[in-house]
Amino acid sequence: MARFVEVHPQDPQPRAVSQLAAMLRDDALIAYPTDSCYALGCRLDSHTGADRIRRIRHLDDRHHFTLVCSDFAQLGQFVHLDNVQFRAVKAATPNPYTFILPATKEVPRRFAHPKKKTVGVRIPDHPFVRALLSELGEPLLSSTLLLPDHEEPLTDGWTVKEELDHVVDAVVDAGECGTEPTTVVDWSQGYPEVVRVGAGDPSRFE
Repeated sequence: MARFVEVHPQDPQPRAVSQLAAMLRDDALIAYPTDSCYALGCRLDSHTGADRIRRIRHLDDRHHFTLVCSDFAQLGQFVHLDNVQFRAVKAATPNPYTFILPATKEVPRRFAHPKKKTVGVRIPDHPFVRALLSELGEPLLSSTLLLPDHEEPLTDGWTVKEELDHVVDAVVDAGECGTEPTTVVDWSQGYPEVVRVGAGDPSRFE
């Protein structure tokens, strides 16, 4: 059974954050709230996490995983940005956007798109996620918690626990979270293309 962890939405308890970071270092897969909706997350070097996410969501090898980063400096370690992209992405974060950009060598090959060599990155605006990333000291490999038989992502902690009790290691509840996935902006061709409209205002990239 998954551990159910309740944290304060604005001031997450350091002890709970520390325990969840320790679980992640021990190869855990967690379901956690963000400024868009719930997501599945594990460490980038997790031995099992990515395959578990693929099984839960019925994903293939072409799925763009997202690296959830604590700040712009960390994001810049994992993707290549030219000056225009740098300014645009920096101005739009932290917010519910995911940017698809060319991956650096810091990204394990199995997580980059097999043909495009790209990866999704984002900096969320959520107190719990910021606290967890700070404690962990590295990005989370993540994917929106959208189940195969659902039209919309899950947004309620207890519902997430009921659905995923035996396939994740922990479910984090921080009260209400967003109800829409991120807006996805593909920069891989050198210009912004909005490929999914979600919680972030797409007009700044159109």
